[in-house]
Amino acid sequence: MTDLELFVSRSPFLAALLASFVAGTLATAAGALPMLFLRGLSDRASNLLLSFAAGVMLAATVFSLLLPGLAAAEVQITDRRWATLGMIAALGAGGLMLWLIHRFVPHEHFCKGCESDRTGRLTRIWMFVIAIALHNVPEGMAVGIGAGSGDLKIGLGVTLGIGLQNLPEGLAVAVGLMAAGYGRAQAFWLAAATGVLETFGGLAGAGFVVLSASLLPWALGFAAGAMLFVISGEVIPETHRSGFERGATAALFVGFSAMLFLDTALL
Repeated sequence: MTDLELFVSRSPFLAALLASFVAGTLATAAGALPMLFLRGLSDRASNLLLSFAAGVMLAATVFSLLLPGLAAAEVQITDRRWATLGMIAALGAGGLMLWLIHRFVPHEHFCKGCESDRTGRLTRIWMFVIAIALHNVPEGMAVGIGAGSGDLKIGLGVTLGIGLQNLPEGLAVAVGLMAAGYGRAQAFWLAAATGVLETFGGLAGAGFVVLSASLLPWALGFAAGAMLFVISGEVIPETHRSGFERGATAALFVGFSAMLFLDTALL
């Protein structure tokens, strides 16, 4: 067992904290950094970047969450059919939780606009912040569950996947903030700060598996469901509203393929 494997197995909370900080805060800040030097980003480029991120997230959901979760479920439940049904239930529970949150929590996207009539007195920028939080917290949970699992391959796979997709997402958030009237420096720091939300999600996710090792497969399935909802219900629709659907679809394939290669060939 290597030193890194020993650290992950003995310190799941610290591993989750470190992984969610790298995948969330550092990756988002690195993605937003170009906005300190660029004047802006075209709709086409923004669509391609977000679609690439969606492809990466989709591959990470399948190869770093669902498949390891199913393998762990089969260890606990020797019948493959019941293990699969259990994972489907966990997947559905994760998606349902995100659907309920998105249904009742007012938020607004840069392209899709407001998704709730319960806006009250919330300002538009706070609606954006809430929307970003609804993306980042479940992503952080996925990283925390992976890092807290004690399996280095699962932890690295999820961390790499979420970190890679946070690069273009951080840039897209910074662009949206500049379009909302914020200056370059403000847009960068606010975008970078949104990555911190993933740390809180990461610690919550680690709590799932540290509480009981038997919860690991279902926690992985739950995180996969939450991620799948974000991909299908939030990220992809954002990229199909400016007339660049074909390019966005191609970019999704590229992102999925890149994460597939990284997960299977390098981890």
